[in-house]
Amino acid sequence: MAKQRKQKNEEQRPETSGGTVLHQKLCISVDMENRRIYGHTEMKVLVPESGYIALYADNMVFSSITVDGNEAKYEYFPHHPFTEDDSSWCSVSCSKSAAEVACTTYMSSLTRETIPNLIIACCDKSNEIQSSVLQGNMDSNIQSTNAEHVVIDSNGLVEDKDAKIVCIDYWLERAEVGIHFGKNMLLTDNQIRRSHCWFPCMYNFSQHCLFDIELTVNSEFVAVSNGDLLYQVPSKDDPSRKTFVYKLDVPISAAWISLVVGPFEVLPDNHVGIISHMCLPSDLSKLQNTTGFFHSVFSHFEDYLSASFPFGSYKQVFIPPELCMSSINIGASMCLFSSQLLFDEKVIDQTIETRVKLAYALAKQWFGVYITAEEPSDEWLLEGLAGFLTDSFIKRFLGNNEARYRRYKANCAVYKADTTAATALSSSGTCSDLIGTQSIGIYGRIRSWKAVAVLQMLEKQMGPESFRKILQIIVYKAPEPGKTTRVLSTKEFRHLANKVGNLERPFLKEFFPRWIESCGCPILRMGLSYNKRRNMVELAVMRGCTAKAGSNCYSDNGNQNVDVAWPGMMSIRVHELDGMYDHPILPMAGEAWQLLEIQCHSKLAAKRIQKPKKGSKADGSDDNAETVPSQDMRASSDSPLLWIRVDPEMEYLAEIHFHQPVQMWINQLEKEKDVIAQALAIEALKNVPQLSFAVVNALNNFLGDSKAFWRVRIEAAYALAHTASEGTDWAGLMHLIKFYKGRRFDADTGLPRPNDFHDFPEYFVLEAIPHAVAMVRAVDNKSPREAVEFVLQLLKYNDNSGNMYSDVYWVAALVHSVSELEFSQQSLSFVPSLLKCIDRLLQFDSLMPSYNGILTINCIHTLVRVAIKMSAALPIDRVCDLIKPYRNFDRSSFKVRIEASKALLDLEYYCKGLDATICLFIKFLEEESSLRGQRKLAIHIMQLCQANAESKIENLLSCTTLRALLCLLASQKAYNNVFIRHYLFCILQIVAGRPPVLHGISKINVKELTTTEAVVEQPSRSASLKLKIARTPEMIADTNHSVDAPVGPEAAKEADTVSNYSERRTNILKIRVRQPASSSKAGDVDEPPELSRGALHEAELGPSSSMSVDAPMKGVVELPCSSYQNIEEVNSICDHESRMTSSFGSGKVGYKDEASRELQCTANSSYAAVDSLSPTSNRKSMAIMKPGEMPIVLDELGGKRKRKKEKKDKDDSKKHVDKNGKHRPDDPEHSERKRQKKEMKEMEKLQAQVERYESRIASVDTKPMGSSGDQSLGDSRKLEEIGLRDDLKPTALSSYGLQSGKAPRIKIKIKGKV
Repeated sequence: MAKQRKQKNEEQRPETSGGTVLHQKLCISVDMENRRIYGHTEMKVLVPESGYIALYADNMVFSSITVDGNEAKYEYFPHHPFTEDDSSWCSVSCSKSAAEVACTTYMSSLTRETIPNLIIACCDKSNEIQSSVLQGNMDSNIQSTNAEHVVIDSNGLVEDKDAKIVCIDYWLERAEVGIHFGKNMLLTDNQIRRSHCWFPCMYNFSQHCLFDIELTVNSEFVAVSNGDLLYQVPSKDDPSRKTFVYKLDVPISAAWISLVVGPFEVLPDNHVGIISHMCLPSDLSKLQNTTGFFHSVFSHFEDYLSASFPFGSYKQVFIPPELCMSSINIGASMCLFSSQLLFDEKVIDQTIETRVKLAYALAKQWFGVYITAEEPSDEWLLEGLAGFLTDSFIKRFLGNNEARYRRYKANCAVYKADTTAATALSSSGTCSDLIGTQSIGIYGRIRSWKAVAVLQMLEKQMGPESFRKILQIIVYKAPEPGKTTRVLSTKEFRHLANKVGNLERPFLKEFFPRWIESCGCPILRMGLSYNKRRNMVELAVMRGCTAKAGSNCYSDNGNQNVDVAWPGMMSIRVHELDGMYDHPILPMAGEAWQLLEIQCHSKLAAKRIQKPKKGSKADGSDDNAETVPSQDMRASSDSPLLWIRVDPEMEYLAEIHFHQPVQMWINQLEKEKDVIAQALAIEALKNVPQLSFAVVNALNNFLGDSKAFWRVRIEAAYALAHTASEGTDWAGLMHLIKFYKGRRFDADTGLPRPNDFHDFPEYFVLEAIPHAVAMVRAVDNKSPREAVEFVLQLLKYNDNSGNMYSDVYWVAALVHSVSELEFSQQSLSFVPSLLKCIDRLLQFDSLMPSYNGILTINCIHTLVRVAIKMSAALPIDRVCDLIKPYRNFDRSSFKVRIEASKALLDLEYYCKGLDATICLFIKFLEEESSLRGQRKLAIHIMQLCQANAESKIENLLSCTTLRALLCLLASQKAYNNVFIRHYLFCILQIVAGRPPVLHGISKINVKELTTTEAVVEQPSRSASLKLKIARTPEMIADTNHSVDAPVGPEAAKEADTVSNYSERRTNILKIRVRQPASSSKAGDVDEPPELSRGALHEAELGPSSSMSVDAPMKGVVELPCSSYQNIEEVNSICDHESRMTSSFGSGKVGYKDEASRELQCTANSSYAAVDSLSPTSNRKSMAIMKPGEMPIVLDELGGKRKRKKEKKDKDDSKKHVDKNGKHRPDDPEHSERKRQKKEMKEMEKLQAQVERYESRIASVDTKPMGSSGDQSLGDSRKLEEIGLRDDLKPTALSSYGLQSGKAPRIKIKIKGKV
């Protein structure tokens, strides 16, 4: 019997509306001089049985409303009755109560905006409009459209049988919400739910209609809107004005309606006739250079989807940056871009970013505008498909290396931030909590990247051609009967994955709930050991999840998802002497601990025992024999392994920590051609605890390889800077300087040659070298004198004469390098010369402005950083006076003005603290007229709040400041700019120590806002406080060339980062293989580090060595991240019958005490088989030990076997007792007690060694945290002299900020018996 079809619950029912709009005509008349907008709209509406239609309208004055030519009764109530009275905030007495008030205020504002506020009576059934309608009770008063009124024509579009014509005449009282006036320009901003602020409309997920648009402007202006331009004619009322008539034949939502009016120059595309590019006259030459490639993107998308562009035309309009809300503003068949994306033929650095953003905006026309989401929970799918289509362009035109590197970095960002249910893609509970704000801020960006990653996982499972066929079906499929547009749901896509992609239903049944309806990504911590006797690789695996314990992961049925299993099988690729072999043996689901075996195909030749020659020494050496260097690439002469990779094709979005010996990482870096493998190897070698010259040479050789991908070469440069130390005689620093001078310096004069940028990859690598050199640190955390002198020399002798390309980014990178220097007493003499160079560049840029003001921006940023570092020598007031003139609205460009405001906020924070900084921010916000400038300032102050919270400083806000923020949150300014409203909410949450997310707030009962907490007035900032100022998004985009991630709707915008204050605690895998005393080979193997796969390299965002996710950082993508730099030695090549030890350690384990712990699993390598950990095995026992304590023996086979064994031992105990009651020598119980007593003595001995080591560790020269993190050769000798066993040496504790005496260590041993 077939199962009854499951009915949709209340949350899944389609959204009802007050009628259905079949067609809408919009006429706009623009008065530029008086800044007035007059509008007339005519809607053909199917009226519901109630007789009322419900529309959205705000910020307008109605002249008349008619239905079929007759005056109609209507009721209108604004969504937000704003008041300037702050008496409602009198109950706020602390940051906690302010955060609660902010929650209720923000949530109530978002909820009110979802309710229609213009109710029009279309029938005479009632003389009055029900008061319940005015209260938003629409479900009982507004019913769905009567089915008998609907007729489907031959084209599938809805025709009206009995429709009403509703006409509305209105004018805008203030053109400041949704639409804005600029200098000789008018444009819309496409903010969330702001279209109704400039024309009455009806928009929801089920409402789409056709549009006719008429724009009347002065004759010197060009009016651009959605659809095809039919004609432009002189106005009937005023011949000096003209009317542009557009027609949109594809039904769309009112949210995608856009317009822009200005004195534009139109540039038709020479290759595709329906494409037009527009900009202001001053940018025409840049426009020609920027858009010359665009026809290739257009043709590629049409070929990939096997479908024509869904609209009759496509228009790209570039406007001044201060006028647009973000760098991309998407509308139907058009898109508004910031003119900062334009570049001429002399600019190199802007090319990649601009092309990716233009491609993404075009992809959104297919997936997002033409094809829309059926429900809010389906928006992830359209976002992911647009990003997937953009990635196909990157792979085709920018190269496979660029595409894979970008996707790798985006995946790293996702699994670092995917810790709460706010990042679940298609959870109906999450979407209802976020109320449309899921696309704002860092979580919107993370959701976008995760959506693309999930779709790429499905593509890997079904194959590229099958996935491409699914996209073609989605685009080609006609709208369903009764619907006027093409909608896509997660359920339909899942059906296509089964039917077209040939994915089995059981797999999809597990895949979609785990990856799409829940949060979190899998964590795999792995280490290896080679079993020589069996010729096998043994892998120890520990599984985990990035989601926090207790995070609300709700599926569509509302139940909390606690399952941590992911479907699929991960592949292990083993590179051996005889070739490469893939082993898909690692299940994504399984027990938390697992031991796997991989059979090796290569076999080692038997060693011959050579007789010693006459005259040779006792150890077999011969003084007369010539030494021939060996080129053996193996990690050990007893192993056929070259290197091993986990998930080499990125088939899964997983955080992988893999450990293998140092030589294997070197092999992977030198021999592997995949850019991801090279990046992983560089990250591992950079964090080697005991640095060797082989590691430095490998990194240097890769840096000099011109055939390698330039982004990975930049990572190698930063790794060299990380490894430079006095213990290695500054080898990394010397290699960097030698590399640069060998390519840029004149051998005769010893000075830099004139610039020559014809080789673009080499240009990007050389541009990053000065910043890498500036990051080198000595033991005292100061820059070496050679590094400071090198940067100064490059600044003084830069010569761009004869170079056909601009050097503005090149010089900006040099200036930014100065901000990374830490001056010691030996290098203080260079500071005046450096400041003089910066002042000279500022004056030069004021006379001849650089491209987008890049040079001035970097100079301001560097001055602030240097002033804070040297506040005792440089007066802060003088620096402030120098920066303030750049805030002049008439003198400075938009980007320079915003950067100057940020710099003053940084200095205010350093000098006076957070409370004074927020007060200054509120003042700047009132003075800033541009919405984009307000948004950038709000992002920056949010970053400072996050930095203050992480610094653990008692830095409370006064009641006055908290109330001022709440007043701003509920003000007209916040309503006009949905972004700053969201960031103000986040600021108040961060200050109160809460995560800045809306998820879950609706389920919190907000208590009465009374508290006894006292508010402490803001104390002045201590002069000794050091502030790490985050780099601005503009500087990152202008000076760095590493990839942040594929562009999404928010990734295309600036780095509007929402910091995740409550970071997750992550376990870190440490694998240690311990050799017995009889082994003679394992001790010679280098000790490789833990690989923290996906730890975002700051080269991605800025030339730096690591990246923190969701925290104020130096990059475009500012994400929360934990540090994975706890290193443990790994000796993975064992002799026959050796003992294999796998240690799983963590710097921040998610226990209550948050202490550093270590789980050590020891097994005999000759019996370390997969079935050895199974319940049927009876060979092993597990012991949990703490230093200095007696091991507690636990039988790993479970309680049944233990009880059975105890019963048997009790019955046989009498057999082993002699006549005198003493135990016989063959008594096993007596032997066991003796063995335990012996082990206890050994443990006491080891504990004594540890205590001796701790007492003498002060004499060992170790590096402080922040240096390269490696011990010198001399240090390792001292450790050996102490006599501490190798497996107990905390080789990485001190260098990575972990003190061995503070963190308790737990060890679990699995012992094998022959």
